[in-house]
Parts: sequence; structure tokens; C-alpha cells
Amino acid sequence: MKINSINIKNYRNIGEMNLNFGDTNIIWGENAQGKTNLLEAIYLFTGEKSFRGAKDKELIMFGKEFASMNIEFNNNNRDQSAEIVIKNKRIATLNGIKKKSAGSLGDEIKAVIFSPVHLNMIKGGPEERRSFVDTALCQLNSNYRLLLKEYNKTLKQRNTLLKSLDGNLTLTPETEIYLDVWNKNLTKTGSKIVFQRQKYIEAITPYISEIFCGISDGKEKITAEYFSKAGYIPNMTAEEIENTMMISLTGHKTADIVNKTTTVGPHRDDIEIKINGISAKTYASQGQQRSCVLALKLAEARLLSKKTGVSPVILLDDVMSELDEKRQDYILNNIKDRQIFVTCCDKNTILRLKSGKTFHISDGKAEEN
Repeated sequence: MKINSINIKNYRNIGEMNLNFGDTNIIWGENAQGKTNLLEAIYLFTGEKSFRGAKDKELIMFGKEFASMNIEFNNNNRDQSAEIVIKNKRIATLNGIKKKSAGSLGDEIKAVIFSPVHLNMIKGGPEERRSFVDTALCQLNSNYRLLLKEYNKTLKQRNTLLKSLDGNLTLTPETEIYLDVWNKNLTKTGSKIVFQRQKYIEAITPYISEIFCGISDGKEKITAEYFSKAGYIPNMTAEEIENTMMISLTGHKTADIVNKTTTVGPHRDDIEIKINGISAKTYASQGQQRSCVLALKLAEARLLSKKTGVSPVILLDDVMSELDEKRQDYILNNIKDRQIFVTCCDKNTILRLKSGKTFHISDGKAEEN
């Protein structure tokens, strides 16, 4: 797919911006001028939230009541348009038709973002690795986003009940009934999440291995496995995962009451990444960490293409300067058939992108040069 143009109004520090894009787009300028804001605006059309963790109201320019973005794009040889208006919430339209949710735009618009925050994926906490898988799954199946929403809603209700007990292990019959209801709802939704996460890890692992092998010249081997203390293992059916999760929740009831929170479940799971059989989180060098993340993001793009038949747009937000020349070359060689957007402070740092459009951004304004 290809994004042909974008119009932005009142988005962060961008008052108004109109740009026409090519296959390769280099966006350069000093820090805090609006480069990442532009890529973030593009990424929102995938139906995802800000990759920087910002709330919608924080995306609206200070002093303004709304922000809006419009894109013209081509997908499967069909010219289309999409709009997002952010006010009290995000309102999305596709080809002039209002969508039920902004998330549903992800059915048509695919993109993979690689930013400096992703470089912490290996050494960071489990939530960063879960987020990687969940974000990828949302682009493959928009219904997965609804599963996460339903699970988190039930989890909040169960945790509210646990907090209300204030550590009291003696439960009334009524409380036991409520806890049983939340357990059933949590395991019903949670098992579907775990099942899809495990299938995704199984599907992406061959791509990760191939790419990592290429980066390391065949000297190192990478593996990725889904890990949980709840006891479910790969190749379980969704029903088996649900039963295992229920046993685990029941077994952790005392711990949950004492800690006033749910201590097991998909929200506590992890993806364990190893290099040559050794934990990358604990022992990987900085170079190995970056090779891992690079392999994960490029594998995400490949699997997305295979599963959907759509080549996702690649967004590289100020990561080229964080990578050595070898890893830069590997990125460029593996995304050359896709539309790419690259941000940097100095356009001379990526001169190997010999063709394409160049935009200079300063104080929220862009000029093609």
C-alpha cells in the first residue's frame, strides 16, 4: 500500500500541513520540530493509539478544540481516503463513510513503526514485549482489539473487588459468587488472547530467526517463546488454556486477595527471547539487543504482508542514527519494495537512500526540498 498525501490541522505543534509523498520520504530537521509528530499522525490511521503512549487529548494543539488528519492512499490498486478527527474522542471516516471506531481503519491501512522506544524492548519489562505482540495482532485482526478491551474491563472489575476486600481472606457467599463470575469472564476472554499470542509467536519465529541469522552472519541463533506462570504451554487449544487459567486463578486466590490485584493472566505474561539459548534480557550486549529488535520489527512487516497480502508502510523514526552502518544497510535492503518514511536530524546521515522525496520540518511546518 502507499500513502499519497496527508493534510494535518491542529495536531500537537503542527498548525496546518499539506504534503504529497513518494515511495521514499526523508523527513529531517532539528529535534522537537514536528518530525515524530508527522509519523505519529500517519500511524494513527492503522487504528492504533500513539506509539509514544500519549492520550488523545494530548494530541490536540494547545488552545485548539480539535485536531484533524486526512490521507489519500492506495491499497490493492484502489484509491481511497480516510479522515480522523480528534475532539472528545477519535472519529474516523473511510471514503466518506463514518466508521464505528477509529480502530477499524486498521482493516485497510497497515504500517510498521520502528522508533527509539522499541530499542528498549529486550531489556525493558514484559509489558513492552506484550505490547509488541498485541499491536501486531491488532493489525492482523481488528477483533483482537475488542478482546483486549473486554479483558482489561473485566480485569479492572476483578481488581476492584479484590481491593474492596482489604486483605480479608474470609469471604461472604455473595463475594464468592462475584469472584467466580469475574474468574469465568476473565478466563473466557484471556484464553483467546493467549491462544492468538502463542500462534503469532509460532508464525513470526521463522522470520525472526532468518533475519537475525542474516544480521549476525550466521554466528548466532535467536528463539522466542511465550512464557507464563499460569501454566499454559504451546500447542494447547483455547479450551485447554481456559481450563488451565481457571485452575491458576483459583490457586492464586489467596495471593490475589493479599496483594489486592490479579497476579496471573495474560496481563502478566512475557515473551522470552534467547540468543544461543541464553536470555537476551539478562545477557545480551547493546549490539545484540538492537539486532533482536531489528529482527522483530522486520519480521513483523514480513508476516503482516504474508497474512494480509498488503505491504505495510514502514515508519523509521530517528532510529538510523542509533544503528551502525551494517544494521542500517540490512534495514534498507529488506524494505526496498515498500513505501518508507525516515526521520533524522541530518539528511546526510542516510544518503544511501539515493532516490525519494525530502522534507525539512521546522516549528511544525514542512517544506519539500
